[in-house]
Amino acid sequence: MDDLEESASFHSEAIRTLYDSFADKAPVMLFDVQEQRIYAYPYVEFRKELSTRSQRSLKQQYERALQENQMVVFVRDNDQQRLVSFSWQL
Repeated sequence: MDDLEESASFHSEAIRTLYDSFADKAPVMLFDVQEQRIYAYPYVEFRKELSTRSQRSLKQQYERALQENQMVVFVRDNDQQRLVSFSWQL
């Protein structure tokens, strides 16, 4: 498991709780490592902030996650200049 995924896993309960608050909107979740904060973004709004290549990747991941009853979780680490995503079962 990647260190950023481990960071998110440590906060998985809080991430799931926030997701559940907006589950009807199927948000994209973001955990910011430096801020130690969790955000729930509308898919379309979050996608607009990504590069064209990342938008295509997110579209595929998000559609697959919806079909498989999963949520998409991003972890951002500005110090390492990394942004990773993965899907978690709901």
